[in-house]
Amino acid sequence: MTSELDIFVGNTTLIDEDVYRLWLDGYSVTDAVALRVRSGILEQTGATAAVLQSDTMDHYRTFHMLERLLHAPPKLLHQLIFQIPPSRQALLIERYYAFDEAFVREVLGKKLSKGTKKDLDDISTKTGITLKSCRRQFDNFKRVFKVVEEMRGSLVDNIQQHFLLSDRLARDYAAIVFFANNRFETGKKKLQYLSFGDFAFCAELMIQNWTLGAVGEAPTDPDSQMDDMDMDLDKEFLQDLKELKVLVADKDLLDLHKSLVCTALRGKLGVFSEMEANFKNLSRGLVNVATKLTHNKDVRDLFVDLVEKFVEPCRSDHWPLSDVRFFLNQYSASVHSLDGFRHQALWDRYMGTLRGCLLRLYHD
Repeated sequence: MTSELDIFVGNTTLIDEDVYRLWLDGYSVTDAVALRVRSGILEQTGATAAVLQSDTMDHYRTFHMLERLLHAPPKLLHQLIFQIPPSRQALLIERYYAFDEAFVREVLGKKLSKGTKKDLDDISTKTGITLKSCRRQFDNFKRVFKVVEEMRGSLVDNIQQHFLLSDRLARDYAAIVFFANNRFETGKKKLQYLSFGDFAFCAELMIQNWTLGAVGEAPTDPDSQMDDMDMDLDKEFLQDLKELKVLVADKDLLDLHKSLVCTALRGKLGVFSEMEANFKNLSRGLVNVATKLTHNKDVRDLFVDLVEKFVEPCRSDHWPLSDVRFFLNQYSASVHSLDGFRHQALWDRYMGTLRGCLLRLYHD
């Protein structure tokens, strides 16, 4: 009597997404096994504790071997040791470079250096994220920064090309890199209500409108030729913003600007009286923020200044978001009717971005 057996031999590397998540979250093999047991996997599969331990260790060994390839994702695609389908490769990369909102908020805008890395113990304790996971996320931020910091062209495109991230995650990393490069302050108490998404939204607007890449040409200053197009703010633009000072320094222009805005918004704002009474203070605040951006400290304090000069005064007068939007739209547009003002394009470049940021920062 003969028996026939069908045998299939394959070398596809098996990836258990749940175990991968535990590894990324920084759990030891022992802790990962305990969490898997708690999930009911032994009852679901009929496996023994010993088999589960061996399975977890085997996955962890595979992930450790893959990690050096994940540091340079294109290498994962072109290597021949691990047979991993493209869809799984994309999952491995995307999840390896994913980050926790609570963690990124603690390091956003800080220098990605050894000094910041020393604070990871405290960040781990504060956020409840394991130290190992904090280190992975910090090292990912630093690695991406180092790779793209000297590159010209689109920051998002450079990140996608070298790290194979999804568009959304690449844009998030672009915001992280942009904030780290310009050292924007995000940790002050008055900024704690803002999420990473709020800052990332503003970063994207600034990259699109306030950087060298936004103007689509190299800087005219030969000393600035090495500036990174999307990482560095356009210094000529920041210098030119001083020209906006006339909007609040010239009493006639300021009065005319107020008159135009008030005429357009009368009967349309629930907080019209408050706006009319506080117009000059609000306008001085917005214009003075612009004129001080030639100084590194004032660039770093941009969001602190926007909250202090605009968000908090409006919030204290209970402006609804709809009124803030009406005001900012009219405030920006009315400048085009000021005959004595000659910097319309500069104003639009500044206020177009600032208006979007303020609407995102304003939580009524």
